[in-house]
Amino acid sequence: MTAPLTPPPPPHEPSPHAAWPPSPGGYAGTGAVPHDAPYGQDGPGMKTELREAAVITVAVTLVGAVLGLLWVWLAPKVPLVGDVVEGNWVVYFKDTEGEQAIGVDGTFTLLALACGALSALAVFLWRRRGGVPLVVALGVGGFLGSLLAWRLGVWLGPGSDVLAHAQDVGKGVTFSAPLKLGAKGALLAWPFAAVLVHLGLTALFGPREADPYRPDPGLPKDGYGAPMA
Repeated sequence: MTAPLTPPPPPHEPSPHAAWPPSPGGYAGTGAVPHDAPYGQDGPGMKTELREAAVITVAVTLVGAVLGLLWVWLAPKVPLVGDVVEGNWVVYFKDTEGEQAIGVDGTFTLLALACGALSALAVFLWRRRGGVPLVVALGVGGFLGSLLAWRLGVWLGPGSDVLAHAQDVGKGVTFSAPLKLGAKGALLAWPFAAVLVHLGLTALFGPREADPYRPDPGLPKDGYGAPMA
């Protein structure tokens, strides 16, 4: 008696043990990882992200010194004038209808918004992958940088003792009022701008995750267009 012949399996039939769905960048088991991913598919790791976030927080905070110097330089001066009334020195606004005080707050706000946008762009160009720690670092660093700029500007600006200053310059002589931030909400302009700009850049230009159900176009295909195992 002769043993029955077993028909050979059809060609190009995938193995029943092949894993599905394929991993991003290739089939499971191939170990294919995109060559342009600097940290691999799982990101740099929490410790690395926290270290980078700490560096960003310190760097952005130090940029607040630049904001403070620009504020002192560009903010409009509020003119004051001293006078003697019944033997006592008093200080008046020289221009009671002037808007210089509003301009001081507006200058700080505009400069803070610019610093927020530039810091977000710099962080995005440094780490395009993004991540929650980087966004938090931008917000915290922006707020601390605003505080540093505010205090530095007040310190570098005209003295806060206006009566003594009026006596020094003399009666009827115009001098500048101390640099003052009337609207404290301006301190939030930098962190808000930094977070929003960074999130927008990441959404528009950040790296995209590979679709696990989309086969690698580089794999060979059979006559029907399906990828071969």
